[in-house]
Amino acid sequence: MTIRINLCFSSNPSSLRTLSVDGHFSFDEVHHAAKDFGNRFQLLPLAVLYPKSVSDIATTIRHIWQMGPNSELTVAARGHSHSLQGQAQAHQGVVINMESLQGPKMHVYTGNNPYVDASGGELWIDILRECLEYGLAPKSWTDYLHLTVGGTLSNAGVSGQAFRHGPQISNVHQMEVVTGKGEVLNCSEKQNSDLFHSVLGGLGQFGIITRARISLEPAPDMVKWIRVLYSDFTTFAADQERLIGAESTFDYIEGFVIINRTGLLNNWRSSFNPQDPVQASQFHSDGRTLYCLELAKYFNRDRADALNEVSAWSPIFWFSLSKLLRKP
Repeated sequence: MTIRINLCFSSNPSSLRTLSVDGHFSFDEVHHAAKDFGNRFQLLPLAVLYPKSVSDIATTIRHIWQMGPNSELTVAARGHSHSLQGQAQAHQGVVINMESLQGPKMHVYTGNNPYVDASGGELWIDILRECLEYGLAPKSWTDYLHLTVGGTLSNAGVSGQAFRHGPQISNVHQMEVVTGKGEVLNCSEKQNSDLFHSVLGGLGQFGIITRARISLEPAPDMVKWIRVLYSDFTTFAADQERLIGAESTFDYIEGFVIINRTGLLNNWRSSFNPQDPVQASQFHSDGRTLYCLELAKYFNRDRADALNEVSAWSPIFWFSLSKLLRKP
């Protein structure tokens, strides 16, 4: 995920070459920075900064700020480039490769109200691995974990836990941010609160997140994972709303659409063995658009009875699934 700051300043490569940074600028190998996940825009930058420190980012942005209002140089912070509208790109500007940012080692606090301090260029998958060493995990996720902290916090960070814990931006204690003037500021609900609330979900327009303190909770030992198929949208939506609104159901609830262009089995390989002729033969999708509820219940080995709480909802699932399995 990526963020972008529009500083509206003109390009001046010679002045960038004079900047003293711990990392380095690349002025030749920049074509990779003209692509992102959306694959709709190809905007070639003037340079790519590979920062080793927060100071590198601050120095670069401060330099561009001091060039004055007549400049047109733009800056885009690039994480794992999962943007859709070219936000990770900067036409004839400077792209900052956030994954090269080096800083204090990730720190996990295990006391009351546990948290992790992590770089804005850190991937969520690496945060999970580190926190699990302490039996902890972030409260709210995104569906794809190979995204950067700064990128998802600049958008919202929504997944199937959001109905219970809110999006990722609701689970941040404080941040370190480089502003559009090149200032490095700490912010929280009590310190620089306007900046704190502007940067979270601000699409990179108010600053670049270089470090964040993220709320944690005890990680479960095991997870019961369920996928339920629907052919009727009304039933699908009603079941999802009922589960989200009820107490003590699931810890993860998310719905999505399957456009069955290549056959249902190709979309469903993670849920059952496609070589199983008995189970697989029950599905008669015939190229229809289907709807899916993905559900998870967390539990620990000493609370195996938690699985029984899931079974109370099984009539909903099997009723909806049976409608799909009937031949038209």
